[in-house]
Amino acid sequence: MFPAQALAEVMLRRGWRVRLSTDARGARYVGGFPHSVEIDQVASATFARGGPLQRALVPFRVAGGVIGATLRMFRDRPDVVIGFGGYPSIPALAAAWLLRLPRMVHEQNGVLGRVNQIFSKHVDMVACGIWPTVLPEGVKSVHVGNPVRASIKERAGAGYIPPGDYPMSVLVIGGSQGARILSDVVPPAIAALPEGVLRNIRVSHQAREEDAPRVAKYYAEAGVDADVQPFFRDIPRRMSEAQLVISRAGASSLADIAMIGRPAILIPYAAAAGDHQSANARGLVAAGGAILIPESRLQVSVLTEQITAVLGDTKGATMMAQAAFAQAMPEAPQNLAKMVEDLAIKGKKR
Repeated sequence: MFPAQALAEVMLRRGWRVRLSTDARGARYVGGFPHSVEIDQVASATFARGGPLQRALVPFRVAGGVIGATLRMFRDRPDVVIGFGGYPSIPALAAAWLLRLPRMVHEQNGVLGRVNQIFSKHVDMVACGIWPTVLPEGVKSVHVGNPVRASIKERAGAGYIPPGDYPMSVLVIGGSQGARILSDVVPPAIAALPEGVLRNIRVSHQAREEDAPRVAKYYAEAGVDADVQPFFRDIPRRMSEAQLVISRAGASSLADIAMIGRPAILIPYAAAAGDHQSANARGLVAAGGAILIPESRLQVSVLTEQITAVLGDTKGATMMAQAAFAQAMPEAPQNLAKMVEDLAIKGKKR
């Protein structure tokens, strides 16, 4: 949703009309989109969730979503349709294919998601956020980077205050599916930090709603100053104030970390399709902006050691912050917007 929001912001400034097509789950995360973006809620579903009955109904729900999206696009033909992956994009992309409208997909990750993999051979172009991205043979692609929201870009390269003997912030973020292990391991790892470091630490920890009470309780009992919430709406501020970010390796999170320029400890989600989070993390780790801990090696002692290594090395942490910022692609939204406009022009010439 964040790359889609970033593109919408640019297209609106360029005078375009923008309509977002998503399902009920995606509609819960549209609060950051500009108010002038029109929201179409369509039916969609995935085989990855629910019981046997719900999975049996998936084809019918998707078909209903495709029919609804096709009827809407037939009445109000868009110049370009761009999918950002995930099952909520199926109805719009399928409708665009049926109506032969100009269409493309943007893939955030270093490995194509299932939906983008299916549509990659049925669109005009694939825009890649991570490079290289593993693509089917013969698919046209362009590396544009992962667009970040305006609220992140406003803090690009924000001044970094290196760790020292004064209050320091640690930001912990993880996707909804993979956040539980972070809630299990990060609090005790922080509580085990040397006293000289621990007394200065304040933690912002994003935990799943069902995990948040126990995580908050653990921090409180350990005497750690912590703000635990299911979702932070002020991530740009919290990240720019952080001395260290502990995160999964989702593409949008990495783009935010690079754009603001913060040292990070990355723990790729082991169950991610095609291990795409490990692929996402390689560039930032190779550049020296992040430390990678595979989930198979994630233990309290290991994480405590790595946190101590970053927060105990003023010069090293500063160099990590600089290396992370060097990986940012601030022109990604404009690059993607240009691809959209070029595709629209080609579509009108057909």
